[in-house]
Amino acid sequence: MKKLVALVGIGVLSFAFMSSTCTSHAGEAKKGKTSAIAPTAGITFKKKSFEEAKKEAKKSGKLIFIDAYTDWCGPCKRMAATSFKDPKVGEMFNKNFINLKIEMEKDKDGPELARKYRVVAYPTLLIIDGNGKLVKQSVGMKSSDQLIALAKSVL
Repeated sequence: MKKLVALVGIGVLSFAFMSSTCTSHAGEAKKGKTSAIAPTAGITFKKKSFEEAKKEAKKSGKLIFIDAYTDWCGPCKRMAATSFKDPKVGEMFNKNFINLKIEMEKDKDGPELARKYRVVAYPTLLIIDGNGKLVKQSVGMKSSDQLIALAKSVL
C-alpha cells in the first residue's frame, strides 16, 4: 500500500512539473498554430532578427528579452494568452527591453539560438545583452508577478 501511495505521489508531482514546461521531446508530433506576435495589450514583440535586436540593444542600452517557444508547447500558449497580455507586464517589458518571440524549431534564428543558449525545455525566457551574452535564463511558465520579478532582477 505504501508503494502505491508513493507511486501516485510521484506521478502527481511529475504531472505538475510537466504541465509548467515542455521538453523538446514532448509533443513533437503534435503541431499547432502560433498565436499573434503583437498582443493588443501587454508585451509588444518586435518582428526583427536577433542580429537586428543586438544592434538596437547596443544603440539603446536596453537588454533583449526572448520568449523561446514552440508551436506545440501548451504552457507557452497559456503564457502568451495570459501573462504576456498583462498591461503591467507590458509596461515593464516594453519600456526596458527589446522583446522578441522566437519559435525555436521553425523561425530563422530559432535552432541556432536554441543551441547557443542551450534551450532544452519550453517556455524558456532569455535575457541577453547587445553583445549576445546571456544575462539570465528562466525555464517554465511564469505568472505576471514572476515576469515582473524576472525583469527587475536584471535591471
